[in-house]
Amino acid sequence: MRLSEVTNVKAADIDWATNTIVIVGKGNKQRRAPFTESTGMMLKDLINRNGAGGENIWHMTRRAIQSMLKDYHEKTNLTCNAHTFRRTFASNLHRKGVDVEHIMRLGGWETLEMVVRYTRSVKFEDSLKMYERVMKK
Repeated sequence: MRLSEVTNVKAADIDWATNTIVIVGKGNKQRRAPFTESTGMMLKDLINRNGAGGENIWHMTRRAIQSMLKDYHEKTNLTCNAHTFRRTFASNLHRKGVDVEHIMRLGGWETLEMVVRYTRSVKFEDSLKMYERVMKK
C-alpha cells in the first residue's frame, strides 16, 4: 500500500473473512489490499489496544508514520519507507513466481511497466531458481 493509503485505513475497512483491506488509492479509486494471517493477528491486537476510533487504526498522522520509519532506519540502517516496502512486496512476489499481472492487481499498479520497474531488483539467479522449480513440476 502507498503511504497515503495506509494512513487512511479504518477498522471498518478490514475484511477479516478475506484478509483484505478496502482502500482508496490513487485517483480516488477503490481497491482491496491483501494481508497475511499473521498480519491479521497483529492488526487485531493493534485495534484491541488502541480502539477502532480515530482517523485511522494507527492513531498516527502521515508525518508520524514517516517519522517512525525514519527512526527505524536510523536504528537498523535498513531502508524503511513505504515506497521501499511496496517495491519489496512486488519483488518478493516475483521471486516466488507470481505472474506480473497478478502483482499489478495486488499492488494496485495500473500498468505492467510499473511492476517491471519495481521488480528490477530480482536477479537472474532468482529467475533461474523459479525456472528450475517450474520445470520440475
